[in-house]
Amino acid sequence: MRKGLLTFAAVGLLATGSMAACGDNSGDGGQAGSDKTPKIGVILPDSKSSARWEGADRKFLEEAFKAAGVQYDIQNAQGDKTQFQTIADQMITNGVTALMIVNLDSGTGKAVLDKAKSQGVATIDYDRLTLGGSAQYYVSFDNEAVGKLQGEGLVKCLTDKGVKNPSVVYLNGSPTDNNATLFKNGYDSILKPKFDAKEYTKQADDSVPEWDNARAATIFEQQLTNAKGKIDGVLAANDGLGNAAISILKKNNLNGKVPVTGQDATPEGLQNILAGDQCMTVYKAIREEAKAASDLAIALAKGERKETGQTVKDPEGGRDVASVLLTPKAIYKENVKDVIADGFVTKEEICTGAYAKLCTDAGIS
Repeated sequence: MRKGLLTFAAVGLLATGSMAACGDNSGDGGQAGSDKTPKIGVILPDSKSSARWEGADRKFLEEAFKAAGVQYDIQNAQGDKTQFQTIADQMITNGVTALMIVNLDSGTGKAVLDKAKSQGVATIDYDRLTLGGSAQYYVSFDNEAVGKLQGEGLVKCLTDKGVKNPSVVYLNGSPTDNNATLFKNGYDSILKPKFDAKEYTKQADDSVPEWDNARAATIFEQQLTNAKGKIDGVLAANDGLGNAAISILKKNNLNGKVPVTGQDATPEGLQNILAGDQCMTVYKAIREEAKAASDLAIALAKGERKETGQTVKDPEGGRDVASVLLTPKAIYKENVKDVIADGFVTKEEICTGAYAKLCTDAGIS
């Protein structure tokens, strides 16, 4: 991975932090016993809300576990809460000594974490914090910073288009995902002052259950209808929701005229940016997130614990959770090439068919 594109000071803390044995069951969670064979279980949330889970996270976690020579089991709950709990039960029964989860909601996640703790299995919240949970670690990005980049991006794109007094709609993420709340806190911090000053008008503010892209298209179509076609900007919380909005804008010959935000730097999102249909996305270097989480999981699976030097307050549980928070980056047409250069996606994935010339025009060689 190319150095210098993002700042990963938090990851460095893992390497320099002290290591301590964790066999005494003190602290805030179950501990893996050193007499057990280290084995790591990972539960991913789905494969439809974002391409990242199967396309990036699984790949990078597998690479890390294989390199460390530890046993692992990575499964995907495919958005099913019952299946999520079933997978967790099976992993615990099959002897995992550390369990990493991306919760579908905090209630389901808490039940799984509590069950693992009761069985002496160490746990990590990956990407999403489980409110009221008991995980020893939380590894993610600074998600309010992600939202701020989205808010700043929408302002930049509206300004570049010279739009005066724009009418803006929100397509927020799932109301059961704490990350969606943090993203919204971030972009609200940028856009709310403009709404309050009557510089911008908030036309609609809707959440998309389970980050479902099909439902997002339906919601956005209703927003557009209610606004009588007068929408100037779309704050979409990720690339999937952004593409859903773009599909409706295309039906109404408005694509490219209405700036749309995103997140995750998916191949589809990057292609939309190159085509001018999406104004920006937020790149999160999943390889670095997976590396930070896998380092912690490997240590926990062996009955050890690393210091991170960071904590995040769980607002529901009231506890400080040892954390690693990575730094996101805003991506516009002029720096799509940075995502490719960083090895997150390949030129072959992006620069296909009609996008080949767009890639050349954007300096992607």
